[in-house]
Amino acid sequence: MNAVAVVQPLRFVGIDLHKDYVMLGAVDAQQTIVLAPRRCRLFEVEQWRAKYLLATDAVVLEATSNAWTLYDQLVPHVCSVTVAHPLLVKLITAARVKTDSQDTLKLARLLAAGLIPAVWVPPLGVRELRGLVAHRRRMVNLRTQARNRLHAILHRHSLPPPDGGLFAQNQRAWWDSQPLSATERLRARQDLALLDYLAPQLAELERELLRLSTTAPWAEQVPFLVQLPGVGVLTAMIFLAAIGEIERFPSAKQLVGYSGLGARVHASGQTFHTGGITKQGRRELRAALVEAAWMAVEHSEHWRTTFERLAARTGRQKAIVAIARKLLVVVWHVLSKQQVDRQADAEHVARKFLTWGTQERTATQQGLSRPAFVRQQLDRLGTAADLQTFVYNGQKVVLPPSALKPATVS
Repeated sequence: MNAVAVVQPLRFVGIDLHKDYVMLGAVDAQQTIVLAPRRCRLFEVEQWRAKYLLATDAVVLEATSNAWTLYDQLVPHVCSVTVAHPLLVKLITAARVKTDSQDTLKLARLLAAGLIPAVWVPPLGVRELRGLVAHRRRMVNLRTQARNRLHAILHRHSLPPPDGGLFAQNQRAWWDSQPLSATERLRARQDLALLDYLAPQLAELERELLRLSTTAPWAEQVPFLVQLPGVGVLTAMIFLAAIGEIERFPSAKQLVGYSGLGARVHASGQTFHTGGITKQGRRELRAALVEAAWMAVEHSEHWRTTFERLAARTGRQKAIVAIARKLLVVVWHVLSKQQVDRQADAEHVARKFLTWGTQERTATQQGLSRPAFVRQQLDRLGTAADLQTFVYNGQKVVLPPSALKPATVS
């Protein structure tokens, strides 16, 4: 079998990427400038690439909002494209004199020296899921802000909230009847209108996330997350968007560090102490984990017992962060090993799968009945082959036979 020839780059091209333009320059393996830095408008990059870049070039650019588009544009035409971690590069290249030309050459020279701290380049599907999750988060934040402003009005005027929900559509007459000034009435009316606008927008986003949960590659991974207490389908999709490919984390410890839930450590000389969590990582993953941890504590005896033990020693806030960290370790195990959570109860998991199949008629969209959808997800987990019935909202649900061989009792 012939070995695949490894192409050694002859030039190292640095790209300093900005909103409307890029600075491009290159050095050779001896750090000699072979392509002087020059400014290029973004729409001219393809023309510049065709004229100046070679198949033996190695390219580096920093991870910014528009880095992925340029990455996709360059990858087929050069030896390699590396996306640099912007914060770590900044630490390496910190200088009092900073220009676009210098930044470009520093990137090129760091690449030539093998000193670029690279980031993982997510596939297109992961990028799109991350964009959808981020868009939903912004919409939820807008809704939360509007609700908080309306609550503040009640607080300022000592108004008791009405029965039946403060923000319900049928409460508009109640808001109009309150003794508010003309300006406050205007603000309240606009915040209520904003809530009315956001409701269908969020519903549409969540329908799309539910649809994606049943498509590749997510369909094979979501059941392993939904089986966990405190994790629903939307939370599972947030986890998967942040994690991307679980294979890039060889250990649970690395995934914890990536989330920013690891403890700060100072170890120097005779000094060693730890502090709070680093918070250096994907913020949306941390937030979703803490929310899932509260739900797990509420609904799972195992997690509630663990939480109470920790809270007695460290307090509730630190305890819930510890639960979130432990839950993330479980996430790593079930995703990387494709295994069932050892704390999972088959009937409880089946009920969660039925809820998943019911939301936005997810099961029907797959051409399945709801019980058949539940059985499909249980078979994906490779568990509960002998589970025939369970109770959901007081009703008995009969499952179709499993495609798996029922477990034998030894």
